[in-house]
Amino acid sequence: MMETKYKATINAPEIESKYRHPFILETFDSLASGEFLQLKNDHDPRPLHYQFMQERTDLFTWEYLEEGPAIWRVAIGKR
Repeated sequence: MMETKYKATINAPEIESKYRHPFILETFDSLASGEFLQLKNDHDPRPLHYQFMQERTDLFTWEYLEEGPAIWRVAIGKR
């Protein structure tokens, strides 16, 4: 990925688990088309990816920037 300016960076482990996905989705929804958020996590955020595929079909891009073992980083873009 080219040099990307992130509108938001979310460090998921800092958010209480029951609020984590809603907060990430709310942040994504606030993006304008063409903007990105960076998600940092301590595990593969595959369940979140599945939720995006279910609830935000065709509205997002998902690119792994770092894939563990300690840290995962994902660029999530809004189409």
